[in-house]
Amino acid sequence: MRIRIPLFDLDQLALFGERDANLRLIEEHFKARIVARGSELIIKGQDGEVKRLSELFSHLIGRVRRGEKIAVGEVAHLIDLSEQGKDFGELPNEQPLLASHKTIVRPRTAGQEKYVEAMKKHDIVISIGPAGTGKTYLAVAMALSAFDSGIIGRIILTRPAVEAGETLGYLPGDYVEKVDPYLRPLYDALYEMLPFEKVRRLISKRVIEVAPLAYMRGRTLNDAYVILDEAQNTTRMQMKMFLTRLGPNSKAVVTGDITQIDLPGDDLSGLVDIQRILKDVPDIRFIYLSEKDVVRHHLVQQIIKAYEKHQK
Repeated sequence: MRIRIPLFDLDQLALFGERDANLRLIEEHFKARIVARGSELIIKGQDGEVKRLSELFSHLIGRVRRGEKIAVGEVAHLIDLSEQGKDFGELPNEQPLLASHKTIVRPRTAGQEKYVEAMKKHDIVISIGPAGTGKTYLAVAMALSAFDSGIIGRIILTRPAVEAGETLGYLPGDYVEKVDPYLRPLYDALYEMLPFEKVRRLISKRVIEVAPLAYMRGRTLNDAYVILDEAQNTTRMQMKMFLTRLGPNSKAVVTGDITQIDLPGDDLSGLVDIQRILKDVPDIRFIYLSEKDVVRHHLVQQIIKAYEKHQK
């Protein structure tokens, strides 16, 4: 069987991925021959497989025409659904979390879908997983969406300022300037979703606050969406301090990667500790993401797998 799928006026980079990473992943899982030639895609192979590939590419092309870029992790998720015999035409057309000035933000893998659903339903969500799985990115998108909907009145983003092989004291400037590089990834997520001037305006009005974890001590955080990033680098007492700051009409999302702990000596990570302490507390949801949920560069998945294999 042989079919041709037109690609007229389509952003093929968004469809096939950087260096054709999406296309190569699909080719690895199917025996049919796939050729991208000019403004069309040619698929040749057994009838059943060609039909599944046609449905897969039709679904991806529809997403690209709506302005989305397709990540490798999302392609892997869709391949899994295809292998389970799912009909892509029956998949729910979920509204995006946020339609930003640069991209459309929505969950792209099965794990990310569970993560987003947990953030919608629970007041405290703890997300644990490797780099590149969208832990912080999706949490920031949910916070901005909640603010736009009037559900909460402010957004607080915080991180522990823990040295990761480099000494803070040698950095130039005062304390605020020294910790600013540690908070930069949070600013990056904001600038990805909102224009620069709007972010600056919201920060100046204290609607959005980006601060080191130490600044949370002694406060009560009311009417806020609070995100603690890099939580693997909190001590047990810092984690307890943070979680007990939550006030009325507030939500908290805690994110971290327990394979990248930078605490000095034998200090136990607060993120590791709360898995045991809070596992049975109602309305606290733990979400575990894996390399299958990585939506960064396609090599990130392979790097994570290689490290896991080496450690085992």
